[in-house]
Amino acid sequence: MIGGQKMTEENYKYRTSQTMLRNQFPGKGKLSIPVIPKFEAKEDDFNDLLLIGFDKTNLQDMKHLDRMVHFFLYDYKFERVWKTPDTDIERLSRYRAVLSPDFSMYIEMAPVMQIFNVFRNRWCGAYWASKGIRVIPTVNWGDESTFDFCFDGIEKGSTVAVSTYMASAHDNRQDQKEWFMAGYNEMLRRIEPERIICYNTPFPEMQGDIVYVDYELSSWKYMSFENDCSEENLDCFKIPDTSRRNCDIMSAYMISAGGGSAYGGKWRPSPNKPEDQRLWGKPGEIKRTVMRNGDVYLTKIGDDGRATIDRHLTNHRTPSKHSNVHDHIVSWDEETGKPSFGPAINYYDVVPELKYHWEETIMEKTNVYQGEVNLNFASASEFKDVLSRGAEIEFDWKGHSYGVIRYGTNNKITAYEIYKPETEKVYDTPDDALEFMLGDDKLRDVITKVEVTERTL
Repeated sequence: MIGGQKMTEENYKYRTSQTMLRNQFPGKGKLSIPVIPKFEAKEDDFNDLLLIGFDKTNLQDMKHLDRMVHFFLYDYKFERVWKTPDTDIERLSRYRAVLSPDFSMYIEMAPVMQIFNVFRNRWCGAYWASKGIRVIPTVNWGDESTFDFCFDGIEKGSTVAVSTYMASAHDNRQDQKEWFMAGYNEMLRRIEPERIICYNTPFPEMQGDIVYVDYELSSWKYMSFENDCSEENLDCFKIPDTSRRNCDIMSAYMISAGGGSAYGGKWRPSPNKPEDQRLWGKPGEIKRTVMRNGDVYLTKIGDDGRATIDRHLTNHRTPSKHSNVHDHIVSWDEETGKPSFGPAINYYDVVPELKYHWEETIMEKTNVYQGEVNLNFASASEFKDVLSRGAEIEFDWKGHSYGVIRYGTNNKITAYEIYKPETEKVYDTPDDALEFMLGDDKLRDVITKVEVTERTL
């Protein structure tokens, strides 16, 4: 009897099943982390090696079976390999080898979750190996407090896999190399790996027999088939507890891996976005930026080298919302280091002087010209992120010009066709704003295709 209820045969089978117990692979140490058998390499396993993301594998694929399957993806794209481990056995067994699933190990995670994710990584790897699949353990870590368990379940002298992508500087992110190298060197000491598959460019300081796998060449841009858009594969991209309407639109080869800080590296001006450079500089200087469409911005740099005020010498083609000269106060998130703009401070009469900071000398004005660069959005998430942080955006679509601003009517998000106030629509959230209609097209459906002509973030 359990809780006054008689145990049925169905209940008994469930509570004693491996789906519940997960104890068929005796592990080592007090946590009994399952051990993934050492990979038996073949002569040409690592020659010109490319990987394929789990979310791109399918039973119809005949052209990429020489690749190894990786899980350097958001966890929700492969949770099913833990929840229903038999579902993908046939699919995975077709490829050269499989890296064990890289469940996240963010340093901000509760320790019990980090331990659980190490267990899941090793259990799935051990289970696949028991089914005849060739498995290479993926290694990840948090801070130093995880070193006592995050390398468990991997035999000494094994071939292992790591990714430097989240630790590398890219786009608007600084690197997290110090975190990565601390864990990497500890891995070398404890596991003494025979070789290390490194997905993305290795850091120069990395020691060992490294098999470099090109991140770009492994992307689906270079795969020789149109991606399968079956219901099954679309669900790989579906964020849990959302309808497919709210699935993100993303660039074709965007990946993520759950290591380092959950917030990612601190924000930095992107080398691919020259307009970002105006937000960092010498304390006290005023930077002059000419935007792609000819608008001029003056940005005052504070004592810490980050912008405090962004002055726009334009009304952004919305005279009812902006004066010809207006300011935005710039604030900075302590966790992510990202800048955010406050509502427009309009000056319809007297415009206050934007003064230099006086110390020993007056800083010189700095001209930063944006030039012809690509301002388009790589994903709906990028659009929602910058809009939530106060961005003002203008773009063209099918011969018409549109704008979306964070602080519009009643300080709400406002979208409109430029110079046509009757088209104005007001929204509560950035996701709602993606419902704005561009003629017959919904912004959500074309956000990565519109030609962005100006964006303040």
